[in-house]
Amino acid sequence: RLVQSTGGLVQNGGSLTLSCVASGFRLDYYAVAWFRQVPGKERQGVAYISSLDGSSNYADSVKGRFTIFRGNAQNTNSINLQMTDLKPEDTAYYYCAAGLRASIWDGYDYWGPGAQVTVSS
Repeated sequence: RLVQSTGGLVQNGGSLTLSCVASGFRLDYYAVAWFRQVPGKERQGVAYISSLDGSSNYADSVKGRFTIFRGNAQNTNSINLQMTDLKPEDTAYYYCAAGLRASIWDGYDYWGPGAQVTVSS
């Protein structure tokens, strides 16, 4: 399973990093991604890292502001999303995901429980 850190309330232009720790499996073999969802709208893929070559992919709306990376100082078996220059339109419920045969935004086997990120204007 994936255990996700809490989200938070951030001011416009602020930064926040989300983390997800995998329990029971090694993330090295999995494609990993972050998604977000706003009530009444479809879930949106935000950031992705391939398990094959480490290449990443970002939604146009977050390019240059968000960075997805594997591992951190506290846990090497984690997925992280560094978010900078946050905007009110980034407000959403954020989910991490991992999939053995995921194809960028599809085919994920494990999902984190989600966390609310709110950006105040």
